[in-house]
Amino acid sequence: MKTNLSPLDHPAQPALPRPPLDPDFQPLLDHLLAYDQAAGRDPGRVEVDLALQRTDGTVSRWTVNLTARDAAADAPTPPHLLGIIKFLLWSRGGATLLVNAPDPVALRIRQALGPDGQLHFDAKLMALAYGCPMTVESRNGNALPPAQEGGPPLGGHWKGCRLGFDLGASDFKIAAVRDGEVVYSAEHPWQPVTQPDPAYHYERLQAGLKEAATHLPRVDAIGGSSAGILVNNQIRVASLFRAVPPTLFAAQVSTFFQRMQKEWNVPLAVVNDGDVTALAGALALQQSAILGIAMGSSEAAGFLDEQGRILGWLNELAFAPVDARAEAPRDEWSGAAGVGAQYFSQQAVNRLLKPAGIALPDTMLLPEKLCAVQALAQQGDPRAERIFETIGVYLGHTLPLYHHFYAFRHALILGRVTSGRGGELLIEHARRTLAARYAGQKAPFNLQVPDEKSRRVGQAVAAASLPLWPGA
Repeated sequence: MKTNLSPLDHPAQPALPRPPLDPDFQPLLDHLLAYDQAAGRDPGRVEVDLALQRTDGTVSRWTVNLTARDAAADAPTPPHLLGIIKFLLWSRGGATLLVNAPDPVALRIRQALGPDGQLHFDAKLMALAYGCPMTVESRNGNALPPAQEGGPPLGGHWKGCRLGFDLGASDFKIAAVRDGEVVYSAEHPWQPVTQPDPAYHYERLQAGLKEAATHLPRVDAIGGSSAGILVNNQIRVASLFRAVPPTLFAAQVSTFFQRMQKEWNVPLAVVNDGDVTALAGALALQQSAILGIAMGSSEAAGFLDEQGRILGWLNELAFAPVDARAEAPRDEWSGAAGVGAQYFSQQAVNRLLKPAGIALPDTMLLPEKLCAVQALAQQGDPRAERIFETIGVYLGHTLPLYHHFYAFRHALILGRVTSGRGGELLIEHARRTLAARYAGQKAPFNLQVPDEKSRRVGQAVAAASLPLWPGA
C-alpha cells in the first residue's frame, strides 16, 4: 500500500480551475502534497506509523512523515497529521489506533481524540460504530501489526423474486426484481431525520415493501441499502434516526432489520448505502476496483476492491475532510470544517444558493430546493448552472485525494444531485478539472456515470441482489 503522497501520483499544476461560487476552496490534497514534499527535504524528519484495528481483526496501515519542527516535544499537532488521521478514521474505521512515533507525538494524537480534542466527535462515533470506547496506544520503537484487509464478495445474486430498498434522508426507493429483471420501482418521499418515533421509519418502509411485493408472485429475499454504519444487519450509527432518543434507539432502531427479517421470514441483507453504490457500478460496468459516490441528502461512498470484495471499511466520506481552509463550511452534525457532506450533496446545493444569487423560501426542504435549482438549470439559468459547475470543480479536485486513499480504477458518481442538465454540467466540469490536474497525463482512474434511471433507483435494484438464494 502507498503511504505517502508524491508529485508523480498527483501532479499539482498552476492555474487550476477554481469553483466559481467558492474561489477560496483549498483542495486538501494540495496541502498534504506540499507538506509531504517539505518533510521529505527535512533531514530531521520523523516517521509516524499508524495502524487502525477493527473489532473483526482487520487492520489498516498508513505512514506519515513529520518535519523535525512538528515532531518536537513542544510543538502543536500539525493540521496535516490531524487531517490524515481524520480521513483514515472515516474511510477505514477503527476501534484502536496504534501509533509508532516519539512519545510526545503519540500523546498529542491521544489528546486530539480525547474528550476535549479536535477529533472528539470522530472518536465518539467510532465508539458507537464498534461498540467500545476508542483507544490510542503508543508503540514507540516497536513494529505495528501488518495490514490485514479482507471481506466477502458483495451481491450479484439475482435468482428468484426479490425486493430491494435504498434509504436516504429525503426519500427511500423500492424495487421489485424477478430473476434479474426489474418489474417495479418507486421513490417515496419522507422526513426521517426529524422523527423521534422509530415506528414512523418502520411502518413507511414496510408499506413500501408490501406495495412492491404485489408486483411479484412471491418474495424470496430482501436486500437493502441504508445511510449510516451497519454491522451484521444491525444499525450502529445513522443520521436517519438522529431524532430518536437513545433508549428507543437501543431498543428498536438497532434491531430494525432483524425485526423486519422475522416478519417477512426470508433472507434479508442490508449494508451501507455507499457500498451498494459501488456494487451498482460493478454490476453495470462488469468491473471491480470501484469507488462509488452517491450525492443525495448527504454524501455516501463505498468501495469494492480488485476481487469485488467489501473490506469492512466505514467509507463514511461525508465526514472526511476535502477542504483545507480553517474557515471552510461546517457540517451541521459533527461541527467539522470542510468535510464531504458540505460539497457533494443537497447540502452543498443549499449552501451555494446565496452566492449564486438564488432566493428560495426557508420553509422549503432540501429536496425541494434541489428540484427548484435543477429546474432552473434545465432552463439554462446561469445562476443554477454555476452551482453545478462549482460542485463539479470540487469533485475534480477531490477525486485525486480519494484515489490516494483508495486503489480504485473506476469512480462511479450518482445520486439525486447528478440528475438532469445540472448533473451533466457537474460531470463536465469535474472532467475538465481532472484534465487540468493531470495535464498531459492520463488520469489513473475513469470517471463513470450511470444512465438517468440508474442514478435515481439503481441502488435499490443492486441491493436486491445482496442476499444469497435461500438454501445456497
